[in-house]
Amino acid sequence: MLPVIYSDEFLLHETGYFHPEKPDRLTAIKKVLLAAPWANQLDWQIPTPIALRPIMADIERVHTSHYISTVQQLADQGGGYLDADTPVSSQSYEVALLAVSAWRDGIDQVIKTKNPAFVLARPPGHHALSDRGMGFCLFSNAAIAAFYALQQPGTDRVAILDWDVHHGNGTQAIVETHSNIAYCSLHESPQYPGTGAADDRGVSNNVLNIPLQSGSAIAQYQSAFEQQIIPFFTHFQPDLLIISAGYDANQADPLAGICLRPEDYSIFTQHCLQITRNILFGLEGGYDLDALAQSVAATLQPCLGN
Repeated sequence: MLPVIYSDEFLLHETGYFHPEKPDRLTAIKKVLLAAPWANQLDWQIPTPIALRPIMADIERVHTSHYISTVQQLADQGGGYLDADTPVSSQSYEVALLAVSAWRDGIDQVIKTKNPAFVLARPPGHHALSDRGMGFCLFSNAAIAAFYALQQPGTDRVAILDWDVHHGNGTQAIVETHSNIAYCSLHESPQYPGTGAADDRGVSNNVLNIPLQSGSAIAQYQSAFEQQIIPFFTHFQPDLLIISAGYDANQADPLAGICLRPEDYSIFTQHCLQITRNILFGLEGGYDLDALAQSVAATLQPCLGN
């Protein structure tokens, strides 16, 4: 059984009717997963309620107290914007905390079962910096999860693979000074947020950025996996692999210019399973609802028994 960690509470982060990062993203994914021929191999789990779990220490390990308070106060005031692209509604702070809890639950599941898990949560996180949110992101879920994993017995090295079409500037900025975390991003360039240069290697060669030209497709991604990503992570020897699983590199996606198809994400997962089965997938971007949902299904299928 593959755990899928999800709550309807994630739909309560309201971004506005025309915003691409909308609740419909999760409902579209859930509908496709429930209808899949292997749906009976998914174990749907509700994330640990934040009232039952002390998570602030994990968030404060990554974000400044001032920034956390800013998000909370903005929500308490009825909402507003952290930047032009990043809305906060009255319930966004609580939802973002629950997303952090869900990613932590995912880490717990992977460590317990030595098998993959998927966190179907929002808001996303890979653009969130330690002191500000941006790019639809409030808290840096993948970075928080990585540091949490390193607190667990037997987990000494954590890898993060970000296959969202946008560079995970927030994740990299937070983890690049920690030699027991390796970060790799494949991303369109030039593209928002303008970071992720190939010569940016981190403090101990623990960062691998792979900028890809607009129009790139599965052939370029295959080459990147085979020639760069697998050797990079194989050398690092992670105990656990976190995937910032964005799906806006689909050709159908309105926000970018990469030409992947949903079925290509099955190939991504097969490559990742060569590195380790200890994989936590967590949702980041992806804004064409059908391509997004089909891509998540393609991601999970190679993890299952058949």
